[in-house]
Amino acid sequence: MTDTDDTQLSRPAQGRGDAASRLGTEPVGKLLLRFSIPAITGMVVNALYNVVDRIFVGRGVNEVALGGLSLVLPLMTISMAFAMLFGIGSANMISIRLGQGRREEAENALNHCFFLLIGTGLALMTAELLLMEPILSLLGAQEGSAAIGYARSYYRIILYGQVFAMVGFGFSHCTRAQGFPMITMISMFIGAGMNMILDPVFIFVLGWGVEGAAWATIISQLAAAIWILSFSFSKRAVIRLRLASFKPSIRIVFNIMTFGSAQFLLQFILSGVQLLYNTSMGWYGAAALGVANGGDIALSGMNINQSIMMFVMMPVFGINQGAQPILGYNYGAKQYGRVFRAYCSAVAAAVVICSAGFAVAQLFPVPLVRLFAPAGSRELLAFAPRAMRTQFLLLPLAGFQVVSSNFFVVTGRPKTSIFLTTLRQCLALIPCMVIFGKIWGLWGVVSAAPVADGFSSLLTLVMILRELKKLRRVDTTGGGGV
Repeated sequence: MTDTDDTQLSRPAQGRGDAASRLGTEPVGKLLLRFSIPAITGMVVNALYNVVDRIFVGRGVNEVALGGLSLVLPLMTISMAFAMLFGIGSANMISIRLGQGRREEAENALNHCFFLLIGTGLALMTAELLLMEPILSLLGAQEGSAAIGYARSYYRIILYGQVFAMVGFGFSHCTRAQGFPMITMISMFIGAGMNMILDPVFIFVLGWGVEGAAWATIISQLAAAIWILSFSFSKRAVIRLRLASFKPSIRIVFNIMTFGSAQFLLQFILSGVQLLYNTSMGWYGAAALGVANGGDIALSGMNINQSIMMFVMMPVFGINQGAQPILGYNYGAKQYGRVFRAYCSAVAAAVVICSAGFAVAQLFPVPLVRLFAPAGSRELLAFAPRAMRTQFLLLPLAGFQVVSSNFFVVTGRPKTSIFLTTLRQCLALIPCMVIFGKIWGLWGVVSAAPVADGFSSLLTLVMILRELKKLRRVDTTGGGGV
């Protein structure tokens, strides 16, 4: 883009540029509400893609089919990890570059995001379709499991819509980074709303079972991707998707991957944790629950609990995403007092949400399980509620850790962010699952989560206090009033 082009582009975009500049002038609390509420709503609605599928599958097929959906969850998490790598990475770069006034580089980051998402999505789809059977054999089902057949039927169809899911999810972050959180929220409403309508039609009316749930999901993801891309090409955007002006740059790709690496690594490791959970349920389920298909039942129960956990954590991720452009813009503009206030406000809101989720899970575990499996077996109803109460014991600490880990990305310390995001999911949780499982079996695996939560949150607290102290010292020497 030439200087003349940039000048011409800035004139009609004056009002649109104000959408980004308000990040550095409006009251922090007001900004956090304006950005987080749509992000929270959007993330909760986005969670409905998987949660609604599971509710309708549990009610319209059977509880074992729920275990089948759980088997392919690690694979779906990997695709979302790449969407986060390029989507969140581009969004962080866009918000910081806009704060620095480097608009052309922000626009080129958006162009890179588009091609990275499309290319990665097609590559993953092709590889997984070709290697479907070997991959399914490694997903953790016990020998002779009925759940593996449901997993095969569901995931083969899901793969055809993988590109739509990655583009829609990845670009939603870039749209929010420009100061348009409502566009992102509408995109998620379109997708999840269609999914909620199509699921019962395909599963109950047409009798397509788990395949119906898969078709409902990919059709909905296509609609959401079309909406978010139409905005990105339009003149309403602060920076537009201009494929003709795309300038390939290894440096921009590297920066995007650096900014998005923490969330990517977190999601990728989460996939490994999900696989370990699935495998552990198969190993220990039969002995702990006293029935031959105990592995499938434990798998279904864990799927239900993970769905509820997802529903609690999605608002926290929404707060985190709502805070990101505020933190990034003001850090780029060296307004450190606003950075500090935005961080503290985001942490407080995240802890309140996680505390509410903890209370509901402790008080009403059986009704929550019956939401997914109204005719659940005795073994399922004995395992899932007790496991939920155990896993959610230290849930209030999770919100603090999510927001704090992302804070280090904004302040230019991605390695620290990567360490903190992997702390609970890898360095603490996985060893606890393996060791406790060997000692106490199924219930040892279940008990690993609160132990990992406590340890990782304590270490995160120590590191974030040191970082905030540094930020305060920089501010007092260079200005902003932390």
